[in-house]
Amino acid sequence: MELSLCLLALVGLVVKSVSLPLVIAGSFGTSIQPCSCHDDEKSALLQFKQSFVIDKAASTSQGAYPKVSSWKSEGEGSNCCLWDGVECDENTSHVVALDLSSSCLYGSIDSNSSLFLLSHLRRLDLADNHFNYSRIPTALRQFSRLTYLNLSMSRFFGQIPSEISHLSELSCLDLGFNYDENTGEKSLELKNPNLGSLIQNLTSLEKLDLSLVDMPSTIPDLLANFSSLVSLLLQDCGLYGEFPAHIFLLPNLEVLNVQSNEFLTGHFPEFKPSHLSVVELGGTSFSGNIPSSVENLASLSLLDVSDCSFSGHIPSSLGKLSHLSALDLGNNNFNGHIPSSLQNLTQLTSFSLYANKMTGPIPSWLGNLTQLVYIYLHQNELDGLVPQSLSRLRNLEGLSLHHNNLVGTLIFDVFLNMKSLAYLELGNNKFSLLFGKKNVNATVSKFKLLGLSSCNISSEFPNFLRHQNQLEWLDLASNGIHGLIPQWMWNTSIKTLKAIDISNNSLTGFQVQPSAFLPWINLRILDLSFNMLQGKLPLPPQSISYYDVSNNRLNGEIWAEICSFSSLLVLDLASNNFSGKIPQCSSGNFGNSLLILNLRNNSFDGSIPQTCTKTSNLRMLDISHNKFQGKLPRSLATCVMLEHLDVADNHLIDIFPTWLGTLPELKHLIMKNNGFYGPIGKPRKRFEFSKLRVIDLSYNGFTMELPSEYIFIWESMKDINVSDPAYTNVNIFVELAEMYLNISIKYYYSTTIVHKRVERVYPKIQEAFAAVDLSSNKFTGGIPNVIGNLKGLRSLNLSNNKLIGHIPSSLMNISDLESLDLSYNQLLGEISQQLTQLTFLQIFDVAHNRLTGPIPQGNQFSTFGSASFEDNLGLCGNPLPKKCDNSDPSPPLSSSAFEKDHDDDGSWYSIEYDWKFVLVGLISGLFVGVALGEIVNTRRLQGWLLWTFGKMVLPRRKG
Repeated sequence: MELSLCLLALVGLVVKSVSLPLVIAGSFGTSIQPCSCHDDEKSALLQFKQSFVIDKAASTSQGAYPKVSSWKSEGEGSNCCLWDGVECDENTSHVVALDLSSSCLYGSIDSNSSLFLLSHLRRLDLADNHFNYSRIPTALRQFSRLTYLNLSMSRFFGQIPSEISHLSELSCLDLGFNYDENTGEKSLELKNPNLGSLIQNLTSLEKLDLSLVDMPSTIPDLLANFSSLVSLLLQDCGLYGEFPAHIFLLPNLEVLNVQSNEFLTGHFPEFKPSHLSVVELGGTSFSGNIPSSVENLASLSLLDVSDCSFSGHIPSSLGKLSHLSALDLGNNNFNGHIPSSLQNLTQLTSFSLYANKMTGPIPSWLGNLTQLVYIYLHQNELDGLVPQSLSRLRNLEGLSLHHNNLVGTLIFDVFLNMKSLAYLELGNNKFSLLFGKKNVNATVSKFKLLGLSSCNISSEFPNFLRHQNQLEWLDLASNGIHGLIPQWMWNTSIKTLKAIDISNNSLTGFQVQPSAFLPWINLRILDLSFNMLQGKLPLPPQSISYYDVSNNRLNGEIWAEICSFSSLLVLDLASNNFSGKIPQCSSGNFGNSLLILNLRNNSFDGSIPQTCTKTSNLRMLDISHNKFQGKLPRSLATCVMLEHLDVADNHLIDIFPTWLGTLPELKHLIMKNNGFYGPIGKPRKRFEFSKLRVIDLSYNGFTMELPSEYIFIWESMKDINVSDPAYTNVNIFVELAEMYLNISIKYYYSTTIVHKRVERVYPKIQEAFAAVDLSSNKFTGGIPNVIGNLKGLRSLNLSNNKLIGHIPSSLMNISDLESLDLSYNQLLGEISQQLTQLTFLQIFDVAHNRLTGPIPQGNQFSTFGSASFEDNLGLCGNPLPKKCDNSDPSPPLSSSAFEKDHDDDGSWYSIEYDWKFVLVGLISGLFVGVALGEIVNTRRLQGWLLWTFGKMVLPRRKG
């Protein structure tokens, strides 16, 4: 398409020209009467041919062929004016045009090339070849009469030379889509000169295409003066600033594409009648309304403003654009009903309104727009029934209605009758989906993407799937599907299936246990989590990237083959009945590719495997609630990307891992309920644990004084933006090339937080959340004043130790503190009235100490019950029944009440809870849901590919 636009500009130029008596045929044309070419130009062309090799992979066009293969030096066919791709002036016989586009040329080119001996050249097209990342030759300046230059899609590299700015007769300049095929990065840049300097002399331009050129700059206002401009394409260039609105009003402009410039702002002007046929602004920051004057764009065939910031109602005047074939208004802030005037767009093939705030029903007149191929209305607030009229759309290939408020009972057979339908997403609505028992047409309809999550199916596995042999993505999550996964499923779409999500159902097992590897040879994503599956762990194919079977009843051991899975990014086996030892992989593929390893809540034993190497990318390791023994493997210090480490509730015996302090990304360190012992000590280096915000060392045997020179001085807990709503997660990218989708999966970290001796599991941790839990150890001494420096702290638990002294008033400086537990210690003195300044405090517990004096009153302290203060015989005032009487001295306190909480052998003690503690903790602990994410199970796909409750999938189309 890009090449044809440039060609149109060329043809227009030649037709208008009176100085060149040429007849155009093909791309550049040939003369009516043959003329004999000049020997020096023939020699130059042959020399140019010899400087390259022919490689079919060098061109991407389906019609590519080696044009230079027909060039002969002698005999018949030696007249270069008759060569394929060469055009001569019929009067002078000089070569004036060279079209070697899509000619399978591979090799380098520079300013010494014989090409630059063709001094009469007016038009040059080298598009869609492979010039091996050569720089664009500065010798182009020699072609002073050049009117057409196309070097697009040809693997050029580096700065665009300023010499091009001297080609003042150019009417077409196309340098677009040059990129590194290995990395996908842009390979051309325009920084010095910048865009303004490059084009300031090119005032005759009719087409300008610099798509994918890296040029972080504004768009110069002078472009609004280029009255000859027909086509302007600046896609994905890193442009920013305000787009000159007058460019929309250029008298000859037909094509405008500035999409995928995220920081480019702008708005629509009031339109006048114009020739605009294509407007693509998707993926920019344009905003405002679509003006009703858009009706003046009578030639408009494509309007794309997706992923912008437009708002307001969709103007009914859009219905007057009778030539419109593609309308994409997705991912904006449009609201209101879908205008009925759009039923007049009878040429419409693609209609996108996804991710807006549209309300009302899906209009039945959509079924009258029989040219429609794609309808995307997902992620709105549409209600009512799915109109039966959609079944009349025989050309429809893609229909996406997920995440709306659609109701009723929907018979799936309606879609089986739509023979062209390949992409169907109905998930997360309020209707119930019913399947016919016979599914007569199931063998005719061939789906590629089928998203039916949360459709209230509530039946056994849908039988129609057994006839589908072209599926690439299948989502049946959260449907109440019960029973066994049928045997025929192993024969469904064996060669094509790349992603399966049947999580959050009631499946109990496999009708026939899959033998060896699962049969889908190209499978990248498999999610069977949150079912009741029993049996052995299914072994995925080597292609797997995302494997989640968490929260089932599977048993057995992990396969040894896991070590050879070179593409594996996520392995989640949490909350099953697995046992045995983890395979000790050598420094192979398993450690390098893996981002997430979650083995939580199983019965694995033995030592923790050496998971990391120097090239590891591991972000999360959760082996909590198992039976691992021994020490933490020192190889963890090489996991430089590690953010979340949870080894809680095992049988590990080790000292505090100061050697983890060098990990630059570590945010969460959970070590509770093990056999860690000894003093924590002092940091070996100044900036250890530079990003740590959650540390839980509870229920271990740490001794000596609190680490006032360590944990309590960490900068990462001092300056925190508590208003940041983001949750810590790993972005996992899985490419499904055949579906033209890049899948982004957000996998959220989870943890458990103890409040008032009640443990709660939270599936998300807010980025702004900071917590320190040192409870149930053997720490002694006082609480240091420096603790008040941790101003970002939200939760502090020092309970069940042997702490003495006063409660420091510096705690008042932790203004965002929400939970403070100092219970079961030997603290003395009064509770500072200044602590009432902690206005976010929801949990406060100082029970079972030696505190005296009046309990502070006011603000949050008026909400705390008596259990927060009990067993402090010297405390008085609300909420305790004891009234304060200044004349009564505080009674003496015996240490026996506190000593009984520590066993004689020095081990840290366990607590037998009274029911009222549990109840109070359960109620008051609910507040952390705001900071850590809700516990409600909400795992399901969104968009074509969206998970929450630990995962989120967002599709992006390839450029």
